[in-house]
Amino acid sequence: MAGRPQIFSEDEVLEKATQLFWCKGYEATSTDELLSAMNIGKSSFYNTFKGKRELFERVIENFVNQSVAALQKDIEAGVDPIRSIRNFFGKLATSPQSTHQKGCFMGNTIVELSNIDKPLENMAIRRLKKMEQLFHDQIKKGQQTGQLKTREDPAVIARYLITMWNGLNITRRMYPDPDCLLPLIEMQLSILK
Repeated sequence: MAGRPQIFSEDEVLEKATQLFWCKGYEATSTDELLSAMNIGKSSFYNTFKGKRELFERVIENFVNQSVAALQKDIEAGVDPIRSIRNFFGKLATSPQSTHQKGCFMGNTIVELSNIDKPLENMAIRRLKKMEQLFHDQIKKGQQTGQLKTREDPAVIARYLITMWNGLNITRRMYPDPDCLLPLIEMQLSILK
């Protein structure tokens, strides 16, 4: 027998859950809080997700897909590979102040779950490595086309950019003003010449 049809937008529910997890973390967020934030009942929740953990896994996947979408869009549009990375970091600086105060969702997840839940921590790490791979591919392309003069190993530069990303997500909590963040980002991206 088929279950009742879904009467909510899964994308909207995932977005609401993302915001709650991002603010409170995985462990501190209760199922009741999720139900309230997502504005769905228990039966709808359990018909769609096996529980909080599956919801969190879906949130992580959805979040990363959305986060790298702009970079991926630039890549697919044939934007200069170095410009696509610069655009990606520039958007970090110009995010709303409320986003600055939350830091990096993936970084927060890794820190929170490092000694609690290795499989979820590893899932977050794999997603950050996906971003690192996009950086790597763009750096390598920039070197091959001559748009990037540095001969540093693209893997090292990509890891540098992930390190920069993680650090900026802490710094933007301290200095949420784009006028403070943009010069800092430009200075750190000087490696991309």
